[in-house]
Amino acid sequence: MKAYRNRLFITFMILTGSILAVLGFILGQLFPFIIENFAIKNNLQFDAVQIEETRKQFASIIAFLIFLSFVLICFVANHLIRNLLDPIENITLTAKELTKGNYRARAYALGPVSIVELRNSINILARNLQEIEKIREIEEERLKTLIENMGSALIMIDREAVVSIVNRQFLEGFELSIDEVKGYNFLTLGLPTELENFIDHVFLTELPYRKQIEVEIQQEIQYKQVYGAPVVGDHGRWLGVVIVMHDISELIRLEQIRKDFVANVSHELRTPITSIKGFSETLLDGAFKDEKMLISFLDIIYQESNRLQMLIQDLLELSKIEQHGFSVNILPTSLQEVLIRSVELTSPRLDEKNMQFDVDIVRDVMVMGDFNRLIQIFTNLITNSITYSPEDTTITLRIKANSEFGIIEVEDQGMGIEKSEIARIFERFYRIDKARSRNSGGTGLGLAIVKHLVEAHHGKINVESTVGKGTCMKVLIPLKK
Repeated sequence: MKAYRNRLFITFMILTGSILAVLGFILGQLFPFIIENFAIKNNLQFDAVQIEETRKQFASIIAFLIFLSFVLICFVANHLIRNLLDPIENITLTAKELTKGNYRARAYALGPVSIVELRNSINILARNLQEIEKIREIEEERLKTLIENMGSALIMIDREAVVSIVNRQFLEGFELSIDEVKGYNFLTLGLPTELENFIDHVFLTELPYRKQIEVEIQQEIQYKQVYGAPVVGDHGRWLGVVIVMHDISELIRLEQIRKDFVANVSHELRTPITSIKGFSETLLDGAFKDEKMLISFLDIIYQESNRLQMLIQDLLELSKIEQHGFSVNILPTSLQEVLIRSVELTSPRLDEKNMQFDVDIVRDVMVMGDFNRLIQIFTNLITNSITYSPEDTTITLRIKANSEFGIIEVEDQGMGIEKSEIARIFERFYRIDKARSRNSGGTGLGLAIVKHLVEAHHGKINVESTVGKGTCMKVLIPLKK
């Protein structure tokens, strides 16, 4: 605007100077006629010297007047141009600030009525935009708060398949960060295949769709009720899709427990009870007279009653752990001491199969845990490794640490676990080799108890396994700070 003002001023001055120059030239050309008329009217006679002298004086006066007029016009023109363009420049700058999103900008231009009206209109527009921006920010904050605290995972994907909105529940559920998700194609996020297929279906059909899917996250099966719908903007323009996921894993788990409990428990109880009853009836029918048979049958009854007792104890223990409000006594605890005590408790079982321990402890690690509960965890894991390993093999125990957790690894050289079964081994009564587990006296509840106890410590348990080579259980317990 300043450059335009300068150009306008220079152009006007050139035009004015040209007009004054032409006027001066014309007056100079008319000078002889003016002298002649003046002499005729006054009966005067002028010689050449007088005429030349008069001409010079006349030219000087004319030049001075033209110069004075030019300076005066320059001053007046500059004042007028400034009064005209400065308000417009101020209003223009205000409008530019508004286009940048600075709705606090105001115009303070003075001038003619039209300029003042334009200024007032710009200021009213700025105030309206500022109010609209405040309302938009409030609505955006409300929407953000609603999305973040809705309790369900939400992700919005635009028409280019790029993630535009995602909430905290979604990020935490799939262990992602906002930087890894927002602005990226959803197919590059490493989401479960079932979920990717669901999103693809909504994209292709552009119709609302609801489905219950089963996904595996961190070796754990989770059940999601997923709802997808297209997002339609003004004038029916298709903007993308929104996906909402409700975690119904707990409901499915409770329903499954309800269904399986009677079947599993009755099945687990039937075998020892049938054995006890059968052998008791046989003894009552007269078999007790045979001392060898009596001792053999009583031994079987004793073993089955022990098995029955173990099952009931494990059920009571699991029920106690799963109750709301269950907590462990968290104190600074040495993982080395926990491991040594666990080894002492499981050594008799190890000797029965002529197996050995390979202990790899570089240094002790202090964690926040319940000493007795940690012993229970590792005793269960070591016993499992012994049960599912052949004779004359080695159980390797390691203690490690990272920046957050103390880690104990229990690795065996046993039968291994199929990848498809890893996510299910922590379910109640789930057995990889049912016949072998029952023959070894297992109840099928040990790993379920282990998982609950690890979670009570705010820890994690990971499983790595290769069929035919062995399994490594990694338990992560928070470090002492």
